[in-house]
Amino acid sequence: MYSNFQGKTALVIASSQGLGKAIAEQLASLGANVMISSRDEEKLSRVKTDLTEVSKGIVEYKVCNVTKKEEIQQLVKATVEKFGTIDLLVNNAGGPPAGTFEEMSDDDWQYAFELNLLSYIRFIRETLPYMKKNGGKIVNIASSSVKEPIPGLILSNTFRTGMIGLTKTLASELAQYEILINTVAPGRIATDRVASLDEIAANKQGKTKEEIEDMMKKTIPLGRYGKPEEFATYVCFLLSDMNTYMTGQTFLVDGGMVKSI
Repeated sequence: MYSNFQGKTALVIASSQGLGKAIAEQLASLGANVMISSRDEEKLSRVKTDLTEVSKGIVEYKVCNVTKKEEIQQLVKATVEKFGTIDLLVNNAGGPPAGTFEEMSDDDWQYAFELNLLSYIRFIRETLPYMKKNGGKIVNIASSSVKEPIPGLILSNTFRTGMIGLTKTLASELAQYEILINTVAPGRIATDRVASLDEIAANKQGKTKEEIEDMMKKTIPLGRYGKPEEFATYVCFLLSDMNTYMTGQTFLVDGGMVKSI
């Protein structure tokens, strides 16, 4: 179905665990050359070993703190030096701290901006010269908060939503280069990030983590948390040659949880 990934180079950000890892693994298994990255070299080394076992392309890694402009530039440069170009970009980053408006300082706001919006802008800027030559695909990973704000996550609610405006605007600006860009927003996917948020909610409400999970599952029509590999499948479709006419869109992968139209 996705055999067209052979010979393509994918740069997947924040890919040592969770959604990023699942996407990188699926791309590698489908034939793409994949550059993975995160701040943790030990994790990256283990993930490279795991992915190499299923990969039909080449897997490489480089440490990168996405809040640092110089490290973003170095990661893109290393990817091009290794593989010759970049065809596919998966923008991804961990979530900012949880909390309410009154709990957040200027430093918290600045960090969330650099992590969840400015890093995406910088990666697109750095990869654009290579994609302009032969076209490309960009997928920005967001959150279901872009459609329905999540209580206690004001930083994510604010900057993830900004990503939607970025995606829609760039879809028009980049179409002339045959570059398609979309946003994919996960709901409750079984990752460490979601487990951490459930733990925080449990502590605040005086409940167990299992009770919080049960409560959340009742809000999801499919009655369960999603699997990272399920999410990765939809991202890979948007990155594949099967997607030729979908750009500037935001897609929810949430089991029907968000009720807004």
